[in-house]
Amino acid sequence: MAKILLAEDDGDMRRFLEKALQKAGHDVISFEEGLSAYERLKTEPYDLLLTDIVMPEMDGIELARKAAELDPSIKIMFITGFAAVALNPDNDAPKDAKVLSKPFHLRELVDEVERLIAA
Repeated sequence: MAKILLAEDDGDMRRFLEKALQKAGHDVISFEEGLSAYERLKTEPYDLLLTDIVMPEMDGIELARKAAELDPSIKIMFITGFAAVALNPDNDAPKDAKVLSKPFHLRELVDEVERLIAA
């Protein structure tokens, strides 16, 4: 079981992902934007940051950079419909972050999360 912080601005998607990860046995807390997620990251450690890229207030790439500064051991996975943004070397996203492109199947998400945590 991993402790996962989820940041996703689409409410339906956030609830869907949260339930799937909890059903797989993970401890998940979710936020609808990056700034609130970052504030939570400052108060307690997480095994994985699972974040959308395009969000209001603080985007997922900035959130991931700040999360990696707070805890260099945190695993990071981007979920996005804009994979090219995450893969752009000019955006300073953490280099070992995993990118899962939307749309994806929930089983694929759970499998990727478990592989990333085990790595």
